[in-house]
Amino acid sequence: QVQLVESGGGLVQAGGSLRLSCAASVRTSATYPMGWFRQAPGKERDIVAGISWNGLSTYYAASVKGRFTISRDHAKNTVYLQMNSLKPDDTAVYYCAARTYGGYNSAAYSRSGDYDSWGQGTQVTVSS
Repeated sequence: QVQLVESGGGLVQAGGSLRLSCAASVRTSATYPMGWFRQAPGKERDIVAGISWNGLSTYYAASVKGRFTISRDHAKNTVYLQMNSLKPDDTAVYYCAARTYGGYNSAAYSRSGDYDSWGQGTQVTVSS
């Protein structure tokens, strides 16, 4: 099973930017669709963005579209989430997820049930 390690979280003022990284432990992660989710206190874990294994398909939650960008670097076994124009409502623990089954298909997945491996999360706090 793949291990996922997130980094890059922190405290930032509203309007600022952060880049989250998710490093995978195995080279075969390059074949996995990947996603970013977030969970605020007292709320459910929601999709932020997803990316297909080849990077050709992406999905964004409506609340982040135009502000966040998901990307991946196969050579580094890493997926990124560039977050710009951050708002206090973006405050949450951000989780990286991988879908390690299903073979090759150029799909980006948007439901937590579509993923079977999860990182430990990284805190993002946006102050007003």
